[in-house]
Amino acid sequence: MTERRPKKRVRRSADVSKGRIIKAAIDEFSAKGFDGARVDELARRSGVNKTLIYHYIGNKDRLFTAALEATYGTIRERQQDFMAGRLPPAEGVRQLALLLMSIWVEHQEFGRLLATENFSGGKHIRKSKTIREMYNPLVDALQSLLKRGAEQGVFREGIDAIDLYISISALSAYYVSHQHTLNALFQTEVMSPKRLRQREKHILDMILRYVCRNRTSSRRSRAEGADAEKC
Repeated sequence: MTERRPKKRVRRSADVSKGRIIKAAIDEFSAKGFDGARVDELARRSGVNKTLIYHYIGNKDRLFTAALEATYGTIRERQQDFMAGRLPPAEGVRQLALLLMSIWVEHQEFGRLLATENFSGGKHIRKSKTIREMYNPLVDALQSLLKRGAEQGVFREGIDAIDLYISISALSAYYVSHQHTLNALFQTEVMSPKRLRQREKHILDMILRYVCRNRTSSRRSRAEGADAEKC
């Protein structure tokens, strides 16, 4: 008994330190990119010395991979309800589109990390089995939803789940990641609550017009007071 307690305390201490390191890595890399980030600054942010950082996580490449894995993990947790749910087809697509919009808005560090990773040629994600495996259940859930929708006569047939996911994500990701240039170009505040609600409705209308077999016309929807995102 007396020998186990110190080991447990050591493990808890190591877990806490790793958590602080990864949080600091997300902040540092998302603020400065891979090339601009410094392990010294990461150590200052986390309160963990460099020797322990290298011991717990590894070199700069491994730190960046750990930051990506943690961020992807947080996002997948947000998507659990969608992956586990048996929602009606149109409601499922609607939920996914709204969820992706909220993720890009609330986790803007994710967009900055991805911009850095794309600049690096995606090399860290390619080496991470953890990240790649996170997408399998999501794609399977979306494919199942599209299949049910087609079988019920609600969705068109032959929609590719990966293409649809990319399209839904792109409609919100571009909007958030380019917010500053969009504001300057159009003299507006694209991240204001009003504009965000408008963007959500725009995305829902576009995506559901694409997937739905028989889409209620916008004129009829407005006349009946129906939500524009329903098939």
